[in-house]
Amino acid sequence: MNGQSGTFSGKIAVVTGGSAGIGLATARMIAEGGGTVYITGRDADRVAAVAASIPGDVVGVPADSASAEDLDRLFARVRERSGRLDVLVANAAAIVPAPLGSITTEIITTVFGVNIAGTIMTVQKALPLFADGGAVVLVGSMAAHKASRGQSVYAASKAGVRALARTWALELSSRRIRVNVVSPGPTDTPAITQLVPDDEARKAFFSRMGAGTPMTRAGTAEEAAAVIAFVASAAASHVNGADYHVDGGYGQV
Repeated sequence: MNGQSGTFSGKIAVVTGGSAGIGLATARMIAEGGGTVYITGRDADRVAAVAASIPGDVVGVPADSASAEDLDRLFARVRERSGRLDVLVANAAAIVPAPLGSITTEIITTVFGVNIAGTIMTVQKALPLFADGGAVVLVGSMAAHKASRGQSVYAASKAGVRALARTWALELSSRRIRVNVVSPGPTDTPAITQLVPDDEARKAFFSRMGAGTPMTRAGTAEEAAAVIAFVASAAASHVNGADYHVDGGYGQV
């Protein structure tokens, strides 16, 4: 999908976790497509710098998706400046690796606080701004579909994201608001630094993960973002409640 085609001309979008990785690539594509984009992240300086670096109408709003107060501030900013919302990409996520036996209540609270509670509150607080016929894209993960050691809490949270999309697609049908999931597989993004200690381990990680896919490589943030942008666009006007696997075949074979 070419974000420069005017696909999002006149559209207002919010991308949470938009200051790095898949979120950043998605925000860039929507802005290139003519949309106004609000991006969030917890690091205020980084959010401001990233927003300034993307050509187009891009607004950075420092916000933690696990904070109801931050989300209120985010959508108040959207209301004041744009008056409505057409596209919401709930991309912000937390991942804390922990094998069974070392899982703590703090890990559960952190991961579910962002991935489940944060996703629920992000969508719920956005609803009053949503124009009928809008699009919600929840960023899931292939961890919800294929097991990986040490990822049970994260996987469970992303399985919950899939369940949310199914229910919301039904509940929002009267407003023609589509709700879909995009589930990346192994993808080379800054979030991987939470899983590997250094560059050498990073290369080994992606070599191992990529070898398990028919594509024999990890994906890129831009490849995942292209699918998110498609699902959010009018080109996917009859796609609802779906889960797109952007995994190079990782979960399919």
